[in-house]
Amino acid sequence: MSTIPADLKYTKDHEWVRVEPGPDGDIATVGITAFAAEALGDVVYVDLPEAGSTITSGETCGEVESTKSVSDLYAPLTGEVTEVNAAVVDDPSLVNAESFEGGWLFRVRVADGLDDLLDADGYRAVVESA
Repeated sequence: MSTIPADLKYTKDHEWVRVEPGPDGDIATVGITAFAAEALGDVVYVDLPEAGSTITSGETCGEVESTKSVSDLYAPLTGEVTEVNAAVVDDPSLVNAESFEGGWLFRVRVADGLDDLLDADGYRAVVESA
């Protein structure tokens, strides 16, 4: 089974979220899980929301293209995108190589949606039922 870090939150759509307090509210770093990256195969392109844009929990906010398929990226939270990982845009293979570290996708100032995320045990149940 893929690694599922206990210190992160997750969605049923295989995004992970690391929440950190910021001076203007919580900032969440978002990526896709190692399980999703393995299922996708080699990621070759990412289309991410632009910094300054607002995303809404559960709605499509980008896509991830691999050698196998194209998958929608769903917003795990509602809020304003504060930063996009330029390294992943330049080298999408980081999503596979460093799913939970350098392969993060974007950061968002959280407005809503934290209560809807799964803990590691809840996400493990999703993966085991897949």
